[in-house]
Amino acid sequence: MKRRSVEIEFHRPVVWVVGASRGIGREIAKEFASIGCHVCLTSRNRPQLAALVKEIRSLGGVADSFPCDISRPAAIPAAAKKIKKIVGDIDVLVNNAGITVFKTFLDTTPQEFSKIIETNLVGQATCIRAVLPSMIRRKSGWVINILSNAATKTFEASAAYTATKAGMLGLGRVLREETRRYGIKVVNVIPGATETEMWSKAARKKYASRMMSPKSVAEAVLAAYRMPDDVVVDEMRLRPLLGDID
Repeated sequence: MKRRSVEIEFHRPVVWVVGASRGIGREIAKEFASIGCHVCLTSRNRPQLAALVKEIRSLGGVADSFPCDISRPAAIPAAAKKIKKIVGDIDVLVNNAGITVFKTFLDTTPQEFSKIIETNLVGQATCIRAVLPSMIRRKSGWVINILSNAATKTFEASAAYTATKAGMLGLGRVLREETRRYGIKVVNVIPGATETEMWSKAARKKYASRMMSPKSVAEAVLAAYRMPDDVVVDEMRLRPLLGDID
């Protein structure tokens, strides 16, 4: 008897990591690639994106870069459309881009304040707007917002940064309730001090034992993504084992 061949369809999840060139975003991209996802990498730094794509591919992963400055909202829909055209519908959005200046509110210039708001809040909200209609139509999707302890705890010399992270925390909470009915999972990740280039070299050296590694944060994010289908981690608070840096 002739046996009929059966073709099994395999869907490789498409993960768009915004702010992927370094730090937590870079490690998150590598973690998702390690489980077979097609990672689409965005940041302003083309050389770092190219190097990361090369690294992921050398490890057997699938990755492409889509450089974009999300502080320019008009550039975001174009990047999302390019990803859809080349790769396919975006299944997971990881909002990780973030900039800051460590200055008091009055010492922060209006230009600096606006740039931080445009990147960390308006830009990330625009990324969500670019992917959400497709997720609603397909009744499936993830929005993972990488926030900061500054969203819930008060630190001096971080007024603009705090405003953006607190704003994204609130946005994520509202979005979660508005999209649950469509099978969309919205996860707010709130990490404490993490050893990234946002901190000065002196601070990273001084507080080395009080900081989490970007890889550790990325592994926690992947663990939340890999929870059973009927479970969602609404918010994840991550802290260094020895506690926050005061």
